[in-house]
Amino acid sequence: MFDKKKVKELVLSSLVADAYSLGSHWVYDEKELENLDIDWDELNNAKALWHKGKKAGDFTHYGDQTLWLYEFLKDKDKFDADAYVEFWADKMSSYGGYIDGSSKDTLTNIKNKISPSGSFSTDLSIVGRIAPLLLVSKSEEEFLRNVESFVKCTHNSDEAITTAKFFATLLLEVLDGKDIKESILALKDKFDTKTEAYVDSGIASKSDDTLQAIRDFGPSCDIDGGFAGVVHLLYRHENLKEMLIANAKAGGDSSARAMIASIIFMAQKGQSIEQLPASWLKLNSFV
Repeated sequence: MFDKKKVKELVLSSLVADAYSLGSHWVYDEKELENLDIDWDELNNAKALWHKGKKAGDFTHYGDQTLWLYEFLKDKDKFDADAYVEFWADKMSSYGGYIDGSSKDTLTNIKNKISPSGSFSTDLSIVGRIAPLLLVSKSEEEFLRNVESFVKCTHNSDEAITTAKFFATLLLEVLDGKDIKESILALKDKFDTKTEAYVDSGIASKSDDTLQAIRDFGPSCDIDGGFAGVVHLLYRHENLKEMLIANAKAGGDSSARAMIASIIFMAQKGQSIEQLPASWLKLNSFV
């Protein structure tokens, strides 16, 4: 159903977005952001304590887990949530990166044999990891089912599931050749009132400075704030590199926003990952 070369490019774009975001990821203080020892035109070492030891070209834990999903699916023809949870838990048992709250709660649920195993997290980050699921989806309907099953593995909240469905549907629309902005407008009424409000807020900020817009929405990990931030990025920026730089300069959960916005942007016909600097593509790991 989906072109494997295109899917790999979407996965790569999400990983590049994550690696680029690493430098300022989870830096929240505006003065600290202004004075970060960062070259915004290149990949950078992590500056936040949570990613201590991560070097330029590494991923945050979001990128690491996206790569795990890609690795899990590369020899499969369907998504088996139970098998993935087992695979994920095994990876987590020896993981040296940051283990966030949703992961800790999910590991507890797995230990207690709770299914679906996902925490009640409303973190936005899970949505940026969905692109590999296109590899094992033979139809749009199967992709949406796979997205829901995948999200429930670690983020089993209604808000996370709804948000993932919105952006997964938007991704399919754009892959089908439809305009991003027109598709966002068309989809906003097909979900709940909270989703509609997020979309409206993001669109209303389309002419605002990105740093200010994201600070106004809230730069933290939650969908409440992050969702509108992604819509802002897609409405505000026509250039992928400029979008990623502006987003990273706003700090906070820059990676979650960047990963989602990048896969939607790259799904457009005629877009190539080669529009990004070659140095950005020098990731420390990608299958």
